[in-house]
Amino acid sequence: MSGKWSRFNIVSIVLGFAFLYLPIVILVLFSFNASKLVTVWGGFSIKWYYSLFQNQGLIDAAWVTLRVGFISATAATVLGTLAALALTRYTRFRGRVLFSGMVFAPLVMPEVITGLSLLLLFVAIGLDRGFLTVTLAHITFSMCFVAVVVQSRLLTFDRSIEEAAMDLGATPVRTFFQITLPVILPAIVSGWMLAFTLSLDDLVIASFTSGPGATTLPMKIYSQVRLGVTPEINAACTLLIALVAIGVIAASIVNKRREVQRLRDEQAAQRT
Repeated sequence: MSGKWSRFNIVSIVLGFAFLYLPIVILVLFSFNASKLVTVWGGFSIKWYYSLFQNQGLIDAAWVTLRVGFISATAATVLGTLAALALTRYTRFRGRVLFSGMVFAPLVMPEVITGLSLLLLFVAIGLDRGFLTVTLAHITFSMCFVAVVVQSRLLTFDRSIEEAAMDLGATPVRTFFQITLPVILPAIVSGWMLAFTLSLDDLVIASFTSGPGATTLPMKIYSQVRLGVTPEINAACTLLIALVAIGVIAASIVNKRREVQRLRDEQAAQRT
């Protein structure tokens, strides 16, 4: 074989995917292991999933993680979308460079520094660490990712559609909700999914900003793994992987359908 499908390229792709996904496959496989030893296969069994749902500590941590993820992703999506609109539509305002730097700083800032700075902030203002501080911290670092995704869509947005709507008498607010928002909605949904996934996965920042009653699932898993990996941990990680995969697939299907519908509407408008 030659060209782009040479043997070297195929082997490189296979090894690359194996390096990324083989550990996940092994984790999922051993979550159905009947043996208590996570490195010895003892037959197929789902008893560790039953044991997982009887582990109140993991259940409470998972519930905290889902609540933090949903609230922080929603708030970060709203703030990130507004920031993207400000940076895209208002290119000349005083303090734009400072505002842009503050929005995108968490992208390049080490998580240890972000977590420590947020901890010092919460201590300085006298805010007790708990569910609220973890949520605020996740909003802070995930908002920039939403802003990047939405801004990339707004940069390719045809503003003549908005101008045509306003020429026909639509107000700026109505133009945004009926014209702009439906077009950029796939990017907003993608930004929400990205923020939600980052919140589910976060360990470092949550470790600095959490308190009693606000232990997230990654923190709980990390604390138990330090004493040894158990089949329950494999089962919990498998369910988390399944949740994220289902969410990504669902978002992709919704975005694909919206894009197809948008193309149909544009073609219908051109024919008329």
